Amino acid sequence: MRATLLLANHCFKARFKANRMKVLWPILVLFILGSAWGLSDINANILGGIEIDSAYTVLYISSAFILLSATLGAVFISFDGISRDRISGVLEIKLSQPISRKSLGGSLILGHWAAIALPTCFLSLIAIVIIGERMDEYPSLGEIGLYIGATMLVLLWYTLIQLIASSWADDMGSSIALGMGSWMLFTLLWLLLTTVVAGLLGVAVDQNENAEWLQIQALMDLLSPNGLYHLLLEIPLSEFNRGIDTVLVIFSAILWTVLPTWLLMKRLQYLTP
Repeated sequence: MRATLLLANHCFKARFKANRMKVLWPILVLFILGSAWGLSDINANILGGIEIDSAYTVLYISSAFILLSATLGAVFISFDGISRDRISGVLEIKLSQPISRKSLGGSLILGHWAAIALPTCFLSLIAIVIIGERMDEYPSLGEIGLYIGATMLVLLWYTLIQLIASSWADDMGSSIALGMGSWMLFTLLWLLLTTVVAGLLGVAVDQNENAEWLQIQALMDLLSPNGLYHLLLEIPLSEFNRGIDTVLVIFSAILWTVLPTWLLMKRLQYLTP
């Protein structure tokens, strides 16, 4: 564990000080703090008829901007996490050191995840203060904990997806292509895929109040990190009830954390430089 944490700290510092973070910081500030400032305006007009009646509702709506910025940051930070070392020969040196591959894998996960999770967490806490001051109402500690916890989880899921892609890619170009493809699938195309599935099942998708459509949408969201992130955030919101059990949502979150971690560890176990 000590070796894992030391390696993770080294990985975190290298990624956190990289030039790509200089590009990510303005994006994160603009999306996270900008959305908190704009959505906490009492005169804000939200598309879709969503009524802002609490500070937590603002947090829930602003989570869409987390998915458009921080998750993309996780892809950019982790895309060369394994492929660069593999191409340069550094991976062969690392694997020859007296440390288990599980410890190496754990350090890669923790280091890359922390590089995007810590800035996002820091900015999210500032966003909560902005919302609280502008609305004269703060989310409860439980709501804040759920929001931060779910955000950290979705960033971990994208980090794992990208590291797995990086371990399979033959070069860094292929790695970023696989990562960006996964990000676009879950962020931009998943609703289209959900619509196709609903159509094949004969469920009308032209009415948002259709209970069958909402349930199919929720079930499909269990298979997507973005959708599962929103399902976790919807737990305290009774008005967003889509007919799915909270236990199933939590179980899916556990699977999304355990299975990619296990797959990455297995991949590293048999990886040849």
